[in-house]
Amino acid sequence: MPYREQIPIDTGIDNTVKLLLEGYNYITNRRNQFGRDIFETRLLGGQKAICVAGKEAVNMFYDEKKLIRQGAAPKRLRQTLFGEHAIQTMDGESHRHRKELFMSLMTRERLDDIKTIMRKHLERASEKWVKQQEVVLYSEMCQLLTKVACEWAGVPLKENEWSKRANELEAMFDSAGALGGRHWKGRNARNFAESWLKGLVQDVRNNAIEVPQNTALYKMAWYQDKDGVLLHEQIVAVELLNILRPIAAIAVYITFGALALYEHPAEKEKLQTKPSVYFELFVQEVRRYYPFFPVLVARVRDDFLWNGHDFRKGNLVLLDIYGTNHDPDIWEHPDMFDPERFKDRDDNLYDFIPQGGGDYYRGHRCPGEWLTIELMKETMDFLIHHVEYEVPKQDLRFSMRRFPSLPKSRFIIHHIRRKNG
Repeated sequence: MPYREQIPIDTGIDNTVKLLLEGYNYITNRRNQFGRDIFETRLLGGQKAICVAGKEAVNMFYDEKKLIRQGAAPKRLRQTLFGEHAIQTMDGESHRHRKELFMSLMTRERLDDIKTIMRKHLERASEKWVKQQEVVLYSEMCQLLTKVACEWAGVPLKENEWSKRANELEAMFDSAGALGGRHWKGRNARNFAESWLKGLVQDVRNNAIEVPQNTALYKMAWYQDKDGVLLHEQIVAVELLNILRPIAAIAVYITFGALALYEHPAEKEKLQTKPSVYFELFVQEVRRYYPFFPVLVARVRDDFLWNGHDFRKGNLVLLDIYGTNHDPDIWEHPDMFDPERFKDRDDNLYDFIPQGGGDYYRGHRCPGEWLTIELMKETMDFLIHHVEYEVPKQDLRFSMRRFPSLPKSRFIIHHIRRKNG
């Protein structure tokens, strides 16, 4: 007989409130309490859910024979973050076919293009910053990255509308774990943005506007599914937002990167004096150390036994991203900020998962991870080598209950000066 063992249970009819109150630490707190990397709970209306963390759990979570994404993401997330019928909700051959579309945008040439665009907009923004009394870095990055994302994706953006579109993109990712007003703000923002992009897709197909053929707008407008059928304009709009929204969301990582420069001056000095490769180590540690997205969600495809535990068809499975990136079985001194830990570290698709795990081309790992790293490095280099600034007294604490988390002040800088004239 196969070995079976009862897993710990977080008792309660519905523990969603506990999850919201404890935030990023909900799963970690119970792992510590139970002494296990797996436990059962009830969430999202009392549904049975199995929470897991650690490298073995990541391997299991990305085994498509065991878990599926269809029907897993809560409706509230689909209404704000992902959109309906998005790539994140697909499985099997249909998912792989659409994933090829996303990965075709992540060539070395296109990554170099977005770095050039990012540097151009940073230069322009800094000309404005030096004239301002203070700059709220997070807000500036949301606006700037929206311009970068649209230019890179071939999405035409009028000068008088970029602020509106930036606010919509921010509202979508800022509402991911929200209730009440923040949720409705994100939901309305998605509706407006989808309508805007749907119109642009129709314009491309009607030859009313011309966009470069290597851009997301062009490729997605003319993309055919595995049956050779063009996607409906509404779904194309959803997937375009799955390009634009994540790029705008890099503002969160950049804000935490600036916080790390301030809180760890020795690291800032290393970035000023060490070879440029150190920027990669620094950026990776920012992505590991600071909270970004807390968990990933899937459903059990069919009954299976894993590590002595029964997973039943339809059960929710939550993978703890933050907890895995702070797992002491994987990381030495996980609560210490130490970019050097990434020096000479072998790449592993299943133990470092700030934007998901598994294979880029066949699995559900975020296709924009390389792009995120490049834009973070570009911005950190700019903040180190091209501008000088001071950090005034402010509330830099960040909540472990807010999804996504951010420094309370959104990181304010002032007395900004350009270097090298």
